[in-house]
Amino acid sequence: MNLPDRPTRTSGRPPTLREIAERAGVHVSTASRVLRQPEPADGWSDAALRVREVAVELGYQPNLWAASLRTRKTTTLGVVMPRLTDGVVATMFQGIEETATQAGYSVLLSSPPDDLDAQRRAIEFLVSRQVDGLLLSSLHSPGREFVDSLSVGSLPMLQLNRHADVGLPFVSGDDHRGGYLAGRHLLDRGFTEIAAIAGPDHASTSRDRLAGFRDALAENGIELRPERVVRSDFDVSGGVAAAAILLESDSRPEAIFTVSDTIAIGVLGVARDLGLRIPDDLALVGYNDIPVVAQLPVPLTTVRSPARLIGATGVRHLLSLIAGNDVESVKLPVELIERASTKK
Repeated sequence: MNLPDRPTRTSGRPPTLREIAERAGVHVSTASRVLRQPEPADGWSDAALRVREVAVELGYQPNLWAASLRTRKTTTLGVVMPRLTDGVVATMFQGIEETATQAGYSVLLSSPPDDLDAQRRAIEFLVSRQVDGLLLSSLHSPGREFVDSLSVGSLPMLQLNRHADVGLPFVSGDDHRGGYLAGRHLLDRGFTEIAAIAGPDHASTSRDRLAGFRDALAENGIELRPERVVRSDFDVSGGVAAAAILLESDSRPEAIFTVSDTIAIGVLGVARDLGLRIPDDLALVGYNDIPVVAQLPVPLTTVRSPARLIGATGVRHLLSLIAGNDVESVKLPVELIERASTKK
C-alpha cells in the first residue's frame, strides 16, 4: 500500500487527526481512539503502531483542553501529600505517578505542611484546576468535620496511607498488624522493659501502630506504662526530642519501638551521644523500611510497609470511583524485617 505523501505545513500549524489518519492508512476515528487511550493490555496492533509513529513524526500534540470540554474530564488526578521529603512518602508518590501514567492520567501534586488549614488550601487549589479525583494522604483524625466542610461537590476522593473516620474509602498498610509484629518480636527476643515513640496523635498510622504494639505486649501480660509512651513528630528531630525524654530518665527502657524509621534515626543519635550501644544497651525497632536503614552502622530492624503498592492501589481505586464504581477500603500486608538492632 502506498501511503500519501507527507503533508507539508509551511505555516507551522500542528497536524490534524485527519492528516495522521490518511498518512497511516486508517479511518480518522481509529486515529482518534489510538491517540487518546493508554496502551491495551495485549499491546498495540500494527495499525495502531503506524498511527502513533506518524503522530510522533508529524509532531502531533493532543488538544487536552478541547477534550476536557467535550468529555468533562481532564484526565488529571489531584494529590495532597505533605512530607514529600520523607522517603516512604516519596516512594508512595512514585507508585501514584507510575500507575496514573500507565492509565493515561497526569498527576497534579500539592505538598502542603501537615496541618488542616494548609491541606484545605491545597484541596481548594486542586479542585479549582478541575481534577477528576483527589487522593488525600494525610487527613487528621478525627476528620469528619473537616471533610464535611470542603466544597468539593461530588468529586471522587480517596484516603491514602492514613485513614480518618470520614466516610471515604482508603488504601493503607496494615498498621495495627505492623505494630503487633514489632511488639511480638521484642517479646520473643526477651525484652520486657519496653517503650514506644508514638508519633503525632492525629495520624491514624501512629494510632494503629501503637495500638497493635500495645496488644502484643498485653497478650504477654505486659502493660505499656504512660511514662513509656512519648508522642513526637515523624521526623528525625522528633525522634531526638522523644529519645532524650526516655533515655535520660532514671528508668531507661531496654528496647524502643518507633512508629517511623526517621524517628528511629533520631533515637540512634541520642543513644550514641549517651554512650549506649545498639543493641547491647538498647534494642530498637523502626517502621517503614526506608532504604537507608539497612545501611546504617547498625542496620535497623523495622516493619516493611508497601509504600509503592499503596500509591499504585490508591490510583486504581480512585479511577474506579471516577468511573462510577464502589470500592472497598483495603489494608495491604506488612512484614517485620529483622536486622542487627534487636539481636542480643
